[in-house]
Amino acid sequence: MDIFKRITEHRTEKEQLAWSGTLREYLELVRQNPGLAMTAHARVYEMIASHGIQQNDGHARYNFFDQEIFGLDRAVEKLVEEYFHSAARRLDVRKRILLLMGPVSGGKSTIVTLLKRGLEQFSKTDRGAVYAIKGCPMHEDPFHLIPSELRPEIEAELGIRIEGNLCPSCQLRLKTEYGGNIENVLVERVLISEDDRVGIGTFSPSDPKSQDIADLTGSIDFSTITEYGSESDPRAYRFDGELNKANRGLMEFQEMLKCDEKFLWNLLSLTQEGNFKAGRFALISADELIVAHTNESEYKAFIANKKNEALQSRMIVMPIPYNLKVTDEEKIYTKLIKQSDMSHIHIAPHALRAAAIFSILTRLKETKKQGMDLVKKMRMYDGEAVEGYKDADLKEMQNEYLEEGMSGIDPRYVINRISSALIRHDLQCINGLDVLRALKEGLDQHPSITRDERERYLNFISVARKEYDDIAKKEVQKAFVYSFDESAKTLFDNYLDNIEAYSNWGKIKDPLTGEEMDPDERLMRSIEEQIGISENAKKAFREEIQIRISSYSRKGKKFDYSTHERLREAIEKKLFADLKDIVKITTSTKTPDERQLKKINEVTRQLIDGHGYCPVCANELLRYVGSLLNR
Repeated sequence: MDIFKRITEHRTEKEQLAWSGTLREYLELVRQNPGLAMTAHARVYEMIASHGIQQNDGHARYNFFDQEIFGLDRAVEKLVEEYFHSAARRLDVRKRILLLMGPVSGGKSTIVTLLKRGLEQFSKTDRGAVYAIKGCPMHEDPFHLIPSELRPEIEAELGIRIEGNLCPSCQLRLKTEYGGNIENVLVERVLISEDDRVGIGTFSPSDPKSQDIADLTGSIDFSTITEYGSESDPRAYRFDGELNKANRGLMEFQEMLKCDEKFLWNLLSLTQEGNFKAGRFALISADELIVAHTNESEYKAFIANKKNEALQSRMIVMPIPYNLKVTDEEKIYTKLIKQSDMSHIHIAPHALRAAAIFSILTRLKETKKQGMDLVKKMRMYDGEAVEGYKDADLKEMQNEYLEEGMSGIDPRYVINRISSALIRHDLQCINGLDVLRALKEGLDQHPSITRDERERYLNFISVARKEYDDIAKKEVQKAFVYSFDESAKTLFDNYLDNIEAYSNWGKIKDPLTGEEMDPDERLMRSIEEQIGISENAKKAFREEIQIRISSYSRKGKKFDYSTHERLREAIEKKLFADLKDIVKITTSTKTPDERQLKKINEVTRQLIDGHGYCPVCANELLRYVGSLLNR
């Protein structure tokens, strides 16, 4: 790639987005596209919706969040539907501060960062274009120039709504530069940018003794007082506070409840009336969405203080819990590792899953549902079928505890422990046992867990280890079965021949002697028992297989080894059970013979080529599974 050519192209693309004209010309643009006059809340919702919305079983999934937010579908759906969508329709929730409340490292800051980056990109599109009065320090809506008396007629003409008044700076410029002729006021297209402080503001609390309210609302420029003669002259004021610069977009209020009370008072009128007080001016209009975030303990302390009731009533609190799905937790760890300098380290398959199982178990609460333990609950939450339970049971458990997911081990702890293991041992590859060992060692140093919690967490590491053991054995099982693929196909064909004869009350012919024999019940049952098919259920299962074969035949499709998932699993388990002794011998023998060595090499090659292992972790897995089978 020609780097400087690409830089030039990027600059040209940005220049092509520029537009400048008069209010008269801007009005014609709006006549053709009334969406240009949308509010900040509507812009955020349109930005989210522009990436696509998937409907599934009555729930909406928003593609905008897919690449960064994992396992929070229900929380995100509630956030978008109950706040962004409603606020975009000018319902009363737009007059509220959006407060994301949840545990540390739960995704609150990531959601806000996504919204900010999304707005920046959306403002570069035709659908998300933002136009402002040229030279306005707050980049305000050009329609603020329209006198209040004329607004109803113009709103009806253009099909829009006009809210807010000119800022003090534009009021003065309208008189001095344009002689009151609003139709000649220049309008320009602006691109939302956090770096350029256009449409995005960020306020972070610091020491109350040193932090100035000017950080929010702007300040007087004392060097110009002698020139302009008054503190109430807009030219003597810097409209550069975060509330000023976030106009037309979004302001992030980081760790809001750590902030001194006097800074929060400015938000009362802004949220309810859409304006705020600054300097010696009338109330200043601002069209912006305020997103704050905090943790649960600070929120509880905040609502316990009666002095905060006025501000509390102006908040929409959205809980952002930890993810509760093992598969999505793996994605979080993968994302965090890719962002680090450790991406060159090979992580064995299922190593992160072992950590994810541990993390999810610490976040789940025991259910009152009979026969349901945490492991079964974890599997159902992850989308697995658990015998004896239905989707209705899953929904019932999900609604059992409102606070589920608001506590437990956070992703940062897991990544910190993995990083510690990688650095300390100078590993080139890390497997599931390495990860669980690192997590266990770190519990003694964890600052916020009690002795009782530590005991619970140690138990969860043991559970995660058992789950990993099962996964490891299945991995080797698959590799062995694949290495003996012909054996699997032969067993599969034998089973089909036998159930066909069984269903038709027929005989099967011995391929060597030609002798006719009864169906081999012992063979059929040895396969069916691998997946829990009972004696009473065997007839229905065999008939279901026959029906499936007939259906495939009518459609001209071949019914093969991989077609029926449960039958494939049964064949693999049966074959592995027969091979178990071979696995034990070949993995535990210190000096394997030529035949054993050939089998080890075949399985190792399959683990590397087909399962994502490297030579180091493939050999470790084989040794480990051999030790498990020898116990």
